[in-house]
Amino acid sequence: MPIRIPNDLPAGKTLVDENIFVIPQTRAITQDIRPLRILLLNLMPTKIRTETQFARLLSNTPLQVELELMHTKSHKSRNTSEEHILAFYKSFDEIKDQKFDGMVITGAPVEQMEFEDVGYWDELCSIMEWSKTHVHSTFHICWGAQAGLYYHYGVKKYPLEKKLFGVFPHTIEYKNPILCRGFDDTFMVPHSRYTTIRREDIEECPDLRILASSEEAGIFGVFIENGRQIFITGHPEYDKYTLKDEYVRDKAAGIETAVPVNYFPGDDDEQEPLVTWRAHANLLYSNWLNYFVYQTTPYDLGEIG
Repeated sequence: MPIRIPNDLPAGKTLVDENIFVIPQTRAITQDIRPLRILLLNLMPTKIRTETQFARLLSNTPLQVELELMHTKSHKSRNTSEEHILAFYKSFDEIKDQKFDGMVITGAPVEQMEFEDVGYWDELCSIMEWSKTHVHSTFHICWGAQAGLYYHYGVKKYPLEKKLFGVFPHTIEYKNPILCRGFDDTFMVPHSRYTTIRREDIEECPDLRILASSEEAGIFGVFIENGRQIFITGHPEYDKYTLKDEYVRDKAAGIETAVPVNYFPGDDDEQEPLVTWRAHANLLYSNWLNYFVYQTTPYDLGEIG
């Protein structure tokens, strides 16, 4: 089944070129079907790239998915045109009376700041509180996961000695997790962050369960057992060149940065990077949509919450 996106969204051409079945808004409204309504709160500065990455993953399912894009009103993007935001994004005020089967809260390049110092923190807190009654399952990514754990459960983040940067092996800890159904014993995930959460803080919270972890990258996945809240500290949605572009950007800005781990063959940044995480990224999102959204969400969205 297709992913339903707004007419003329730039991601559409990319997805079609990748043989992903995309259906525009005007055609979708003629079909007698209730698609899964997924809200993407995009906090990343490169919004077009990020919305394409998530649309790609959310389309890898037999379910029809309607993607709604949201931005924070209290922060103006400097890297995405105002025309794009006005054409394809909505503010919280515009959607707060609606309900959604699922929501994704992306990462953001603000992790070295205290949560309360982030300009849109109050707005994000309102959105996360709203999600408890208006969203069936919320999927938090990287800084979004740290923010969600802090807001909902008081779990703190801690600075790392150096940037965690690269693609790292992970193993599953939770016995027979539906979210990781079909995963290999070891799976790879990209990370790019300066902060981390601590195992002991998660284990002190009775509502939280550790899904998977890495010896090098630490805790990867945390969730509550009914799947209403899921927290992923890495970036499984990254495409082939995301880490490379971050690496080149940091070097150009004079930021001391190491070559991303397990990314370039032989750690030679002149080589083409290897994608070793794509299959598990697709499985992760397919499992989320199938088992924690589609299988348990009420047909009548008004019953959520």
